Amino acid sequence: MTDRFSIDGRTAVITGSSQGIGAVTARQFASEGANVVVTSRSRDRIESVAEEINERDGPGEAIAIECDVRDRAAVEALVDETVAEFGAIDSMINNAGASFMASIDDISENGWKTIVDINLHGTFHCAQIAGKRMQRQGSGGTIINFASIAGTMGSKYMSHYGAAKAAVINFTTSLAGAYAEHDVRVNCVAPGLVGTPGVASQMGIDPDGVDRADIAKESGLPAEIADIVQFLASDASSYIVGETITARGVPPLEDEHL
Repeated sequence: MTDRFSIDGRTAVITGSSQGIGAVTARQFASEGANVVVTSRSRDRIESVAEEINERDGPGEAIAIECDVRDRAAVEALVDETVAEFGAIDSMINNAGASFMASIDDISENGWKTIVDINLHGTFHCAQIAGKRMQRQGSGGTIINFASIAGTMGSKYMSHYGAAKAAVINFTTSLAGAYAEHDVRVNCVAPGLVGTPGVASQMGIDPDGVDRADIAKESGLPAEIADIVQFLASDASSYIVGETITARGVPPLEDEHL
């Protein structure tokens, strides 16, 4: 039964994997026997992540490829290099994202476009280019997009980010319907607060103070999201197509509605 959860021998590209959820996911996938492509705009950081993975002498290998997901040519090169190195691409994990906190009135046009470009257009480039390659391979694959609860609930101080992530959720549904006939499963993960360097810097949440065993915790851990991603990349999630899995811990309750 546990074999259905295995990703051993598969190849996964994980965007935005220089730190946070992406880096933790890359380490976990490699430890489970997958070959991983660590990629982001920061060459020094991705190289250090890949080196750390390879120095562990685990079953999976890692390579680092610099890529700005806003640049379609760079994404095409990313997929080409992945296939040249490992022979195929089995999972595209679209984790790359960016945001900043500002009220709606304080977001400039350039700020709005930049956040939408990274979070939405970057996801489109990676999903479409990887999806076409998976179709040519004829062996299927999985595409896992990243949204956020900001995309399901809205956000007072990250409206640009929330709008882009809401579009990613809708795009996931559309893409899943189009790619299912090609044996490419597309799903999405929408995390709540997760103890990453980005959350720590923006919201002052210390990930070292998060206990995974605490069900009522207010912030999750990157490893908890990595587990969901591995599930979606494995055969264990074969009946999950076009869904968005929300991971935000205990849901807020409206007492007056109880």
